[in-house]
Amino acid sequence: MTHSFSRLAVALMLTAGALGAQGTVTIVKAGRLIDGRGGTPMEPAMVRVEGERITAVGPNLPVPAGAQVIDLGAATLLPGLIDLHTHLTNRMGVHWEDGLVKTTPGHDALWGARNARVTLMAGFTTVRDMGPTWPFVDVDLRNAINEGAVPGPRMLVAGNYVSSTGGAGDARQFSVYVDVPVVTNLADGPEEVTKAVRTNLKNGADFIKILATGAILSKGISPGAQQYSDAEIQAAVTEATRWSRQVAAHAHGAGGIKAAIRAGVRTVDHGSALDDEAIALLKAAARATFYVPTLYTSAAIASDGAQNNIPASERERSRQMADVKSAGFRRALAAGIPIGFATDAAVIPHGDNAKEFSERVKLGEPPMAAIVSATSLNAEILGWSDRVGTVTVGTFADLVAVPGDPLRDITQFERVHFVMKGGVVQRHDGARR
Repeated sequence: MTHSFSRLAVALMLTAGALGAQGTVTIVKAGRLIDGRGGTPMEPAMVRVEGERITAVGPNLPVPAGAQVIDLGAATLLPGLIDLHTHLTNRMGVHWEDGLVKTTPGHDALWGARNARVTLMAGFTTVRDMGPTWPFVDVDLRNAINEGAVPGPRMLVAGNYVSSTGGAGDARQFSVYVDVPVVTNLADGPEEVTKAVRTNLKNGADFIKILATGAILSKGISPGAQQYSDAEIQAAVTEATRWSRQVAAHAHGAGGIKAAIRAGVRTVDHGSALDDEAIALLKAAARATFYVPTLYTSAAIASDGAQNNIPASERERSRQMADVKSAGFRRALAAGIPIGFATDAAVIPHGDNAKEFSERVKLGEPPMAAIVSATSLNAEILGWSDRVGTVTVGTFADLVAVPGDPLRDITQFERVHFVMKGGVVQRHDGARR
């Protein structure tokens, strides 16, 4: 995926003079609407946008004099998609542990701007970003997008994920005699974890990411091993709750998954070895904690890991975990628990986020359930149901369109040709205007 940074300038010009500018009325017409709530699609469909919000939805709305009409023909219109697990300031080909000695914060920020645009053009208008190599570069990227300096999705950011010494997030894979002062994300014991949470939130993080177990792309402890004690995980949740913020727990192994659920995290990310006991805990949590798998990473690492400088030992970790992840996902489907949608973008190419849909459907998830997961359910998880995730009156006019029917062919999401964010058209390929 080679994109010129000069395309950012084109995107900025599009945004500056875009369709659906502030203060205008825009009518978007499509062959069908899947509104994100899981009901029967509306055919045909019209959506009225005023400023940055949706003000009416129906099969045959009146068109006010002077309104701008965007006719998408037979396309399917949907809410902007939501990805709960990205790393926008990281990129393929540079292992995150090497980033500290091979990149700079500014370099990663520029790549983050590129990746943010690519993600938006792929139809993902909201992301939860799980932490950069360089601390708080994601905060700067979020702010730049919010200020209109660069195009990108709405972002909630982790700032500087919290890891134990020697754990999955310990990037100091150098000689014992080499110190890397910029590594400030390590915290051991409940008191240090509490301070790390406070530091992150003080410096602009929207939520806390804690690494409850080992990782696949790490030279630290194995993915299945619990790296934080129950008390340390609880300390993170307790402090974040004081700030009215959520905690996302990276967790592959069964022990870490269950410790995170018991502690009251908002999401268990990856959740690879999800077992029946963990599912029972999630059911008991009554939608306070959610399982958020990342399935396509296994195929991406298997096919492209070597050329993207992922070490053989980590590719082997991924291979060993692939069937475990699939089994956990099938177990969750059978149990009927809500399942969030995420990709771990940066492990997969930015812009390929929609390939996660196909992985889920292959494993037995109905297409409509996958769509609800990536829209209204993810909005619920974020606490943003009043803003994003559905095509309903009052929400932001974040809309995407695909040429065909994703209920018949889930790969339609890999062919997004229309993107609107906050009433501003960001992409419009080939459809009638």
